[in-house]
Amino acid sequence: MAAIGRFGTRVVPEMGSIIGDCRERGQLVEGPDIEAFEREFAEFLGSGHVRTCSTEYGRMAFYFILQALNFPAGAEIIVPALTFWVIPEIARVAGLTPVFADVDPVTFTLDPAAVERAITPRTRAVLPTHLYGLSCDMDPILDLARRHGLKVIEDCAHALGATYKGRMVGTLGDASLFSFQAFKPLNTYGGGLAWVRDADVARRVAQQADGEPWPDVRRVEHILWSGKWQHTFIRPKVFTWSLFPIWYAASWVGAKPEARLWERVRPLEPLPAQYRGRFTNVQAAIGRAGLRRLPEFIDRTRRHARMLDDILGAVPGISVPHAPADRTHVYYQYCAYVPDSETVVKRCIRRGIDVAPMHVDVCTRLPLFGWRGAPAPGADRAATAVQVPVYESLSDREIERAGRLVLEQVARLAGEAHGARARAH
Repeated sequence: MAAIGRFGTRVVPEMGSIIGDCRERGQLVEGPDIEAFEREFAEFLGSGHVRTCSTEYGRMAFYFILQALNFPAGAEIIVPALTFWVIPEIARVAGLTPVFADVDPVTFTLDPAAVERAITPRTRAVLPTHLYGLSCDMDPILDLARRHGLKVIEDCAHALGATYKGRMVGTLGDASLFSFQAFKPLNTYGGGLAWVRDADVARRVAQQADGEPWPDVRRVEHILWSGKWQHTFIRPKVFTWSLFPIWYAASWVGAKPEARLWERVRPLEPLPAQYRGRFTNVQAAIGRAGLRRLPEFIDRTRRHARMLDDILGAVPGISVPHAPADRTHVYYQYCAYVPDSETVVKRCIRRGIDVAPMHVDVCTRLPLFGWRGAPAPGADRAATAVQVPVYESLSDREIERAGRLVLEQVARLAGEAHGARARAH
C-alpha cells in the first residue's frame, strides 16, 4: 500500500486553468484579482479591513501590524511558549520584547491565567495563537486586555474558518494575521493577509504592504513550479518513492530529516531578502477559488477527525484532540497524546504512515530568546503530542488505515509492558 505523509496541500481542481489564464493575460504579478480577493476575504470574515501581505511569508502581516500599532521601543508582547519560533523573533525585529506565557496542554492554546501572570507595566500586546486549528479561550484574554489597556493580535495561521462562540477567529481582537503557505487551510503557495479592526491602523498596514517591491515574473513562476512539485511529492503514490524512503531509514538510526524542511532558527534582523515582495495577482486568483471551496475542505477534514476520534477516542493511554463546546476546530493538524510517543512514531513510519512529532517550538527552550530552562510545563507536555494525518485529500480508507495503525501500535506497547511486568514477577 502507498505510504501516507503527515501533510497534504489543498489544491483546487481548477488550479491549472487559473494559472494559465493569469499567464495568458500577463497578470501573474499585478492584476484585479488582488482587490477582489481582499474584498471576498473580508466578506468571509464578516467585518474589519484586510490587506494581503508578502509574496511568500504570512509572518510579514504580523510585522506590518506591529509597525502600524506604533508601540514604544522595548514594549513587551505576550506570546505563547508553544509557537513557531519566527513569530516572537519577528516581534523582536519590530522592536518589541517577547514574553512567553504557558499553554493549556489539553487545547494546546494560550492559558489565560499564564497571560495574567506575564503582564507587567511594559506590556502592550498579547498574541493568542489558535494552534492546530482550535481557537484560544478568547473571552478571558480579551477581558485582561481591556483591563490592562493591551492590544490583542490573533495568530490565525492554522485556523482560518474556526469559530469561538459563533464568531470567526481573526475578528475577536484588534488585528490578526493569516498565512497562505502550501500546507495551510488556504493555500496560495505563500503569502499572507492582515485583518485590522481600526481603519487608521489598516491604512498604515496598507502603506507598508504597498511599499514592498513587486516580484518579477521569474520569481512568481518559480513559486508556482515549487508549489506544484511540492504537492506532487507528498501525494501518497509519489511520497512512497520520494520522501518516505528517507523517513523510513531515519527511523532506524535516530535521525530527524524533517528538520531540514523547516527554516533554521536564527536572528532575523535584518529581515531576509526573500521575506520581501508584494502578494501577487495569480496568488489572489488561486486564493479566491480556494476560499469558495474552503467550507467543503473544512467539512471533509472534520469528518476525518471524527473518524479518528471514533477509532482512538476510547483507547486507554490515548488522548484525542479536545474541542470545547463553544469552539469549532478546523484540524489543521490532528494532535493526540499516545504512550511512548517516540516509539509509536517510529513503528508507524516503518509501516507506511508518517505519524510525526510536532514541529512547533517550545520557545522557552530556545537559546535564541535567552530563556533556556524557563518553566513552561504545559508547552513541554504539549510538545510530546503526535500528529496523525487528517487532511481532506486523503480517502476515508486511508484515514481509517492511519487510525488503526496507531491503535495497533499502542496496543502492542501495552502488551509488551504487560509481558515485561509478568516476567518480572
